[in-house]
Amino acid sequence: MKYMLLMMAPAGGWAKFMTLPPEDIRAHISFMKKLNVDLTSAGELVDAQGLAFPSQAKLVTAKAGGGPAVSDGPFPESKEFLAGYWIVDVPDEARAIALAAHISTAPGAGGSPMRFPVEVRQVMAGPPEDL
Repeated sequence: MKYMLLMMAPAGGWAKFMTLPPEDIRAHISFMKKLNVDLTSAGELVDAQGLAFPSQAKLVTAKAGGGPAVSDGPFPESKEFLAGYWIVDVPDEARAIALAAHISTAPGAGGSPMRFPVEVRQVMAGPPEDL
């Protein structure tokens, strides 16, 4: 079963994270790299990507007369933003939840776990059968 693990970052917390000492940021990045190596070795990693900061994001909707309506980020009403994701292929939801909990322990200030939320969503192969 495939699951998407969405790493959420609090808007203010991420900016604060970027002010950590370089060794703390390196520890965080090392944790993420090791996680990806471990998931690859276990045959569970499908894809993983970090995302650009919200200030580089665009919100796009279709205009009534055609063409895109584009708004720049960041979006002040957002309390959190999507910082990155993993798509994993695991035996069941319990394994996806265990991975999400592990990801949430990525080190932050002084090596303390950041405990940021990780959303777990099953990747659907198609619409539900009963539709």
